[in-house]
Parts: sequence; C-alpha cells; structure tokens
Amino acid sequence: MDEVSTPTEPDRRFGIPADATVCEGNGALPKVRVSGSFGEGEMYLHGAHVTSWKPAGHDEALFVSTKSRWQEGQAIRGGIPICFPWFRAKADDPNAPAHGFVRTKSWRLESIVENESEVSVSMFTESDDLTRRWWPGEFRLVHRVTFGSELRMELVCTNTGTKPLKFEEALHTYNRVANVQDVRLQGLDGVSFLDNMKSNQEKTQGGDVTIASQTDSAYRNTQSVVDLLDPIKNRRIRLRKEHSLNTVVWNPWTDGAERLRDLGPGEWRQFLCVEASNIMGAAVDLAPGQQHMMAAMITIEKL
Repeated sequence: MDEVSTPTEPDRRFGIPADATVCEGNGALPKVRVSGSFGEGEMYLHGAHVTSWKPAGHDEALFVSTKSRWQEGQAIRGGIPICFPWFRAKADDPNAPAHGFVRTKSWRLESIVENESEVSVSMFTESDDLTRRWWPGEFRLVHRVTFGSELRMELVCTNTGTKPLKFEEALHTYNRVANVQDVRLQGLDGVSFLDNMKSNQEKTQGGDVTIASQTDSAYRNTQSVVDLLDPIKNRRIRLRKEHSLNTVVWNPWTDGAERLRDLGPGEWRQFLCVEASNIMGAAVDLAPGQQHMMAAMITIEKL
C-alpha cells in the first residue's frame, strides 16, 4: 500500500490534519489512515468501513480476513461493515445483496477533524439510481467515526424523501480474539434472544455467553454494557451503545466458515462479532425529514 505523497483533492478541500493521511489501500481502494498519541486506525471510503483500530498500549482490536476481497462491488470481510437498510437476507427479494447495499458502495468524505486526543472522520452516502433498484427509500446516511482511546461510531440516517422509511441497521463489529472457544461475553445474562440457528426460536440467556458451535443470536431490548473477555490476550473489549435495541452475536464456526470463500482456513477462531443493531421488530421508522442516530462505543482494557 503506497501513501499518496502529494496533496490530493480531499487534502486541499478538507485541509487534512497532520494526524490523518488519505492513501491507497488494499486493491487500490482509497482510505483514511489516522495516527497519534491515541493510537492508530483506518477507514475505507468503500463502505465507510473501519478496518483497523489500535489504541495506544494495545494490540489490534479488529479482525480482517487474509482472504478478504478488496474490490468494488464486494464487501470487506472483517473490520466493521455497515448493514443497511436490511439485515441478513432481504425478506422479499432473495437476489438482493445480503445486509443491504451501503457496505459495497463508494462513500464520500465529508470531514476530518482532530483535537489533542482523537481524530473524527465523517463519510456519507445518499440514495441514487443504484439504491432505488433494491429499495425505494430516499435517504442520507452519515458514518462519523472518532478514533481515540475509545472508538466511537455514529450512524446517522436522514429521511430526505416525502414518504416514511423503515429500515434495519447494524455495525457488524469483528472483534479480534485469540481463540473464540476461550472467550466469554458478560452483560447478557437473563436477556431474551432469537436464535437464528434455530429458525429464530426465542430463548433466554443463562449466564455468560460462550461459543461452542455456529452462533447467530439477536438479543432483544439490550441497553446494558457488554464485555468481551479474552483470557489469552488478557484484555476486555467493552461495547456501549445508544439508540440500539438489539445486540447481535455471530460466529460461523467451522461449518459456516467453509461456505465463506473470503475467510481464510481456521480464521473463524480469530473473531467474535458483537453488533449494535436495530433489526426485525426493532427496525427504525422514520418520518419525512426526521433523523435517527445509532452509536456504538468500544474501549479496551487489560484484565
């Protein structure tokens, strides 16, 4: 990956700060790379996709597959994809792209702002002929990501049309772990969830969440903090969120991983997805002119 060594159009237009660089990423896709006393991070314009966050004093927080397809029209496997305006398959169209269309769309850079302890990168996309092919909604979607000692993501949707919008959304975070079989999630004890591996059968969580098979669970009415404890990496990844009613927990295990051509051999062990989301019964209804913001905040500390 070669840095853009001369001022680019975004550099001139936005006055890119010293702690941020617009550079050529994998597959020649443009990205914003940030670094400073707070640590390091990167975010691609392809999907407004966060692919790295290394807060100072800690190892990489996010998993990205070695087999990820870095090209137009393909989703990046790992990091933090954005699912919008539907989650999983589109209920009324099996030919529609899984998890919506914005994660494979080229977004535009809105702003880069820095202060002493963090850098905020904002990207946006809007409805167009491509999105209307799959979904009639008129919208403007902004993803504002603040890289600091905390990773804060704000997904803001505005209904720019004259008709109501109803959509699902998720920040599909791939947390890097040493071995998914050894980690546990705290903060969901007693919470009702829908088990997608059992045709969305409703269950209640008992104790910590552990992963011993293919997992795809949507926890309902979740407001509390969730902690991902990794005894091998000796760290705790903490997820807090705002205006999100679901927490999705996903890992494909060995059987599901075999069907994912963009996942390397055995790499399913290296991540656990814990996702701030609003899906199914918690889908967002947005009147014309209204705006909705969902936020997710991630911090890391040693055990």
